[in-house]
Amino acid sequence: MRLIVILSVLYSLLSPVQAAVMLIYHHVAADTPRVSSVTADEFRQHLQYLQDNNFAVIGLDELIAQLKQGKPIADNAVVITFDDSFENNYTTAHPILMEFGYPYTIFISPGSIDNRVGPVLSWDQVRQMAADGVLVANHAMNHEHMTRLEPGETEADWLARIEQNILSAEQRIKQETGQNHQWLAYPYGEFNNKLETLIEKLGFVGIGQQSGAIGHSTLLTRIPRYPAAGQYADLANLAQKLRTLAFDITDYLSANQQISDNPPTLRLRLNVTDFLRNQLRCYAGPEALEPKWLTDNTFEVTASKPLNHGRSRYNCTAPSLGKKGYFYWYSQPWLNN
Repeated sequence: MRLIVILSVLYSLLSPVQAAVMLIYHHVAADTPRVSSVTADEFRQHLQYLQDNNFAVIGLDELIAQLKQGKPIADNAVVITFDDSFENNYTTAHPILMEFGYPYTIFISPGSIDNRVGPVLSWDQVRQMAADGVLVANHAMNHEHMTRLEPGETEADWLARIEQNILSAEQRIKQETGQNHQWLAYPYGEFNNKLETLIEKLGFVGIGQQSGAIGHSTLLTRIPRYPAAGQYADLANLAQKLRTLAFDITDYLSANQQISDNPPTLRLRLNVTDFLRNQLRCYAGPEALEPKWLTDNTFEVTASKPLNHGRSRYNCTAPSLGKKGYFYWYSQPWLNN
């Protein structure tokens, strides 16, 4: 393991900056909520853009293997994923993806399928997708808010319940498809440090909904994804996100999604080799945040006012010195329950 880490560091020093981008879709339809939808025409345009601009669309299994083994990431690598088990993933998106020959992953909630909660896939459809090469992975049993304790529940009880939830959903997917990837896409993109610790203990990979590119320093308990629906379905917007890089973060000093202080402080230690410190820009919604550099490679940012209830983010970017037209991008998700 130590040799792999050393080789990965040496490779990063001798090679161009490497990063992958993962996209998240939900509905592919014209009659579903716009905030979580792309039309079939928009989706086809996205895939055509990837093809026309020579992006390397790879399976999530390939990316995870590269990250775990310290192997090079293909230049301009893109991973396509879907959340929430919607039937239009099979009826509309699947034929288009098969036409392009692109691999992709669906994150499903087995309980929602078992109980037919909403316009969801059937197990027959899931099995057909799996037979066609689609990767089927875990989105919790019933798409729960996983960080929330139930009334009267202790933290130990919560951890036991969540562990059972994750393992039961994984077993159900294995029973129906034969697949057992041990990847969990957090419902609503919600997680905290304790949930990340549990994911690591179980040997799973945790995948969020915060924006950002993916590199070899990305934590395997909080892999980011870019939304590609609603306001983000615009091709010009998507094209910019596809050309982003992952900051080389060496320590997440203050980055627990579930906040205790409000406004929260984001504090990161990172390698500052391919961007200028004075070009780092951070935002909390429309508010520009002034990064405070504590050392040559450690900075922090804090919003000027408390965050609203629910989910929010700080976004930090900086232009790459070595890869023209590319920006580093990190999104810190916050959860204020």
